[in-house]
Amino acid sequence: MSVTRSSRLAKHKRKSRGPIWLVLILIIAVLIIIWSKESLLGDINPSASQVVDEGQSPVTTEVATNESNSPTAAITSSPEPTVSSVQTSEPTPMQSDKANDPTDNDEGKATGGGSLVNAGGADPDSEVNKGSTGTTVIPYAPGVFTDPERIQMTFVGDVLLGSTVESLLAKSGYDYPYQQVLSYLQRPDLTIANLETPITTQGTKQVKEYVYRSSPLVLPAFQAAGFDLVNLANNHSMDYGPDGLLDTFTHLKKQGIPYVGAGHNAEEAFSPVILEKKGMKIAFLGFTRVVPEQSWKAGANTPGLADTYNYTAPVEAIKKAAKLADLVVVIPHWGVERNDLPEAYQKDLARRYIDAGADLVVASHTHVLQGFESYKGKWIAYSLGNFIFTTNNTPKTWDSMILEASCSQEGDCALNAVPVLTKAAQPKVMLPEAAVQLFRRLTAASFGVKLLDDGQIVRTVK
Repeated sequence: MSVTRSSRLAKHKRKSRGPIWLVLILIIAVLIIIWSKESLLGDINPSASQVVDEGQSPVTTEVATNESNSPTAAITSSPEPTVSSVQTSEPTPMQSDKANDPTDNDEGKATGGGSLVNAGGADPDSEVNKGSTGTTVIPYAPGVFTDPERIQMTFVGDVLLGSTVESLLAKSGYDYPYQQVLSYLQRPDLTIANLETPITTQGTKQVKEYVYRSSPLVLPAFQAAGFDLVNLANNHSMDYGPDGLLDTFTHLKKQGIPYVGAGHNAEEAFSPVILEKKGMKIAFLGFTRVVPEQSWKAGANTPGLADTYNYTAPVEAIKKAAKLADLVVVIPHWGVERNDLPEAYQKDLARRYIDAGADLVVASHTHVLQGFESYKGKWIAYSLGNFIFTTNNTPKTWDSMILEASCSQEGDCALNAVPVLTKAAQPKVMLPEAAVQLFRRLTAASFGVKLLDDGQIVRTVK
C-alpha cells in the first residue's frame, strides 16, 4: 500500500506532539505539589506573634500566687522596663561602664569563661544544664510558705549603702531603697543580707580599687525595713581598716542587728549567731573567699574576717553549730564577679559545708545571679547578686531576687524566688515576662534544679 508524503508528515507531527504534552503535564503537576505544600506549611506554622515557647503559658498581667500561697513574680506594679538579661558576648569591663555611667563605681571585671550565651541555651548534655533536662519536677505542698510551724526566712544579696548610693539616700530618704519591696522584707520571721560596706566615720582608707563606707545614719531605716542579721565576711567590711570594722560592730549592736563572719578575733569571727524563732534555734555563719590581703583575716588576737580559703576552720565551725541548733545556715562570699556559673571550688566548699551539717547555703559576691543546686536534700544558692548597689550599664547586674526559704525543724527547706530588677539603688519586683526569662536563664545555670514560672525552686528527677 502506498503512502503519500502528506500522510507521512501528518503522522510525524502527531508523534512529535506526544513528548511535548507529557512535559507540560509533568510541569503542571510539580507546580500543584509545590503550591499545596506551601499552603499546608502555612496552616501548620502560625505567625511569630502567635508562637508561645514550649512549656510557657501566655503571660498575664494579673497578680498570681503559686500553690504554696507565696507571692510570685507576676506582680505588675513596677514601672521599670523588662530586662531579659540575655548575654550574647563577654560582659563589658567596668572601665567602659564607668565611662557611660558617671554614677557607677561597681567593682568587678569579667575574667571570662563563666557566662551563658543565651537563656536556656547551654548544651543539653552538659552538667550545667541538668536543671532543665529532668523529666519530672517535685513541687512543694500547698501552704508550705505560710505554715506557722515552719521558720520563714528571706535572703537578699549585696547591700551597699555608701558611695553614690548614700548620696541618693540623703536626697530621697534613707527608706528609699526598700519602698517597693517592703512587704517581702517584713513578712518573714527572719530577713538576712550581705552588708557590703563598713558602717563607720572612722578608720583609715585602704589602698584598693573600690573603697566604701556608710554613715551610721543609714542603719535605722535598714533595721526598720526588716533586716534581722547581716553577713560581714566580704571584701569591703575592712575598707577602712580594723578601726572601721570595730566601729561597724558598735553601730550594728546599737541598732540591734546581729552580724556574722567577722569578730574581734578568729574565735569570734568563726562563731555562729544563734537566733530562736518558733521554738527553733537557727545558727548562722559567714565565710569569705574574697580577702584583699592577709591582714584582713581574723587572727588569734586581731580583728578581722572569717575566711574560707582553707575549708578546715569553716567545717569545724559548722560541726559545732550543728550541735547547738536545729538549723544551720551558711552565708559564703565567693566566686568570679559577673560570671553566671560557679567555680569548681564553690561547689566543693558548698558540699563540704553540707556534709559538715549545714542545712542551707546562700551566697553572694558575683554581682550577678548564679544558679542553684540540691545536694543530699539540702539547698545551695550560689549567688544572689546585687540587691542595693551602684548601677552600671551591664543588664544582668540589674537582675536580682528575694529568696524565700521555708524550713522545718528537721532541716527540710523549700525555696521560692521573688524576681527583682534593681536599678538606682531601688529594687522592684519584675514584670511577669521578664521574670519567666530570668527563671529559664537560672534553670540553665543550675544543677538538678528547675525554677518554675511561678518562682518555685524545685528538684528534678529523670
